[in-house]
Amino acid sequence: MHPNIGSGDSAFLAVEVGTAIIVLLATLALPGFGKRFFTPIEEWIRSLARKPILAIFLVGLSAPLIRLSLLPVAPIPEPERHDEFSHLLAGETFASGRLTNPTHPMWMHFETFHEEHQPTYMSMYPPAQGLILAAGRVLFGHPWFGVCLSVGVMCAAICWMLQAWLPPEWALLGGILAVLRIGIFSYWMNSYWGGAPAAIGGALILGALPRIMRRPRGRSALVLGLGLAILANSRPFEGMLLSLPVMGALFAWSVGKTRPPTRILLVRIVTPLSVVLLITAAGMSYYNWRVFGSPTTLPYQVNRATYAVSPVFIWQRPRPEPPYRHTVMRDFYISWELPVYEKARTLRGFFEGVATKVGMALQFFFGAVLLIPFLMLPRVFRDRRVRFLIWTGAIFFLGLLANAFSVPHYFAPATCVLYAILLMAFRYLWAWRPGGQPVGRSLAQAIPLSSVLLCVIHLAWIPVTSDLGLQRARIQQELENYPGPQLAIVRYAPEHNPLSVEWVYNAADIDAAKVVWAREMASVQNRELIRYFNNRKVWLVEPDSARVKVSPYVP
Repeated sequence: MHPNIGSGDSAFLAVEVGTAIIVLLATLALPGFGKRFFTPIEEWIRSLARKPILAIFLVGLSAPLIRLSLLPVAPIPEPERHDEFSHLLAGETFASGRLTNPTHPMWMHFETFHEEHQPTYMSMYPPAQGLILAAGRVLFGHPWFGVCLSVGVMCAAICWMLQAWLPPEWALLGGILAVLRIGIFSYWMNSYWGGAPAAIGGALILGALPRIMRRPRGRSALVLGLGLAILANSRPFEGMLLSLPVMGALFAWSVGKTRPPTRILLVRIVTPLSVVLLITAAGMSYYNWRVFGSPTTLPYQVNRATYAVSPVFIWQRPRPEPPYRHTVMRDFYISWELPVYEKARTLRGFFEGVATKVGMALQFFFGAVLLIPFLMLPRVFRDRRVRFLIWTGAIFFLGLLANAFSVPHYFAPATCVLYAILLMAFRYLWAWRPGGQPVGRSLAQAIPLSSVLLCVIHLAWIPVTSDLGLQRARIQQELENYPGPQLAIVRYAPEHNPLSVEWVYNAADIDAAKVVWAREMASVQNRELIRYFNNRKVWLVEPDSARVKVSPYVP
């Protein structure tokens, strides 16, 4: 698991819980304390919230600017997880002006996780995150700057969505909390794994829906179509779970009593939305044809059919074990994935998975301090203004239970739903006056301040890249500094953990790369590899040594 998944380790979680307890006790003991301090801040937020475009702009800028200002102490993160390298391959491919890469003659030495080598050499994932990384590479010289920019757009999109459902000052607060909680130190900002694209797509469709119903306009329909396109190309299954309630509500409105005249409906909503969706479908079909060999072959399909035994969804049946050329890949798919899937299909495993998913979402998106407003959740559930969002979130979560695996960015499309419910709870907390004392208001004031404090603690507590990720980056840089092209043959120990940092990942154009990473195979195959790269200095890399061992390769 990435070091920043869930926004921290167990020790930092204890700090969050301790902070939440202190906030609760302090406000109960001293309600109204700090009123002079908070009053001017509240007035500033209200005045800024009256300018919605400016509020969106400032929220969107804040996360990237804060994170960029921290680069001297929290440098650009290094990739370390399998998925990150796969997305980086897509980003480099797109930045080179290609949709995919030809299969390399020595491809069996380069087989690795979450990448295709047949029929072409490319990431197995949908292209949204790769396009973001390509933008960072082309515009700013490094793919991480695309990640940084996308997180800023995500925070702005969440604020924009909240403005359609809540009063402007609460929408602005929601955008600020998103910046503090997931916009600076979460792995969505500090890795190449993604999360922001799907969160953007979800915010766009849920922000466009009420705007269309209040005032049918072509631009709102275009935004809705753009959101659907982003979801289809980032998290397609989870995006579908979120899109179905939205499109169902839109259809019910279009045939209901409050619908606009048919001509307005066709011209301003149906036509622009259809155009965007048709263009998206055509683009996806072309991409799938070029990369996976068929317009109807979706991302994931080829890779899962080639390597995986366990399906993703618990209702599916396992596949026969395929032939594996590398022990580390068999260990990943047979020794790790398959037991997780089999456990998820048992009754006990299913309910443990439910608890894991709930705990993961609460920790990642809120943490202990932001859970305090959920004391008002019973009142939120009775509020008709957000009932649609609650049902949408419930349908989304029930759909996620079908997935045997759990990672926070699976929840990404529903990010704005979670923060909308949080902000409604904040509103009820603000008005809570037990015994006539402004306890709720004091809590609502102290919670954002505590979130700022936790952000500062987080900087000193948790690194943005683990030691394992830094080790691979160090060896990569060391080999690049040698004169001439290099070939690094990786040999894992028998007890190697397939979930740790994977070393065999390569550039989009393998032959042109300064360093080529390859797996050690049988002697005959290794000689063929060395003969093919006869102009390269050949090294043996042993990552499982006490200190990563790099030595000249002896066949």
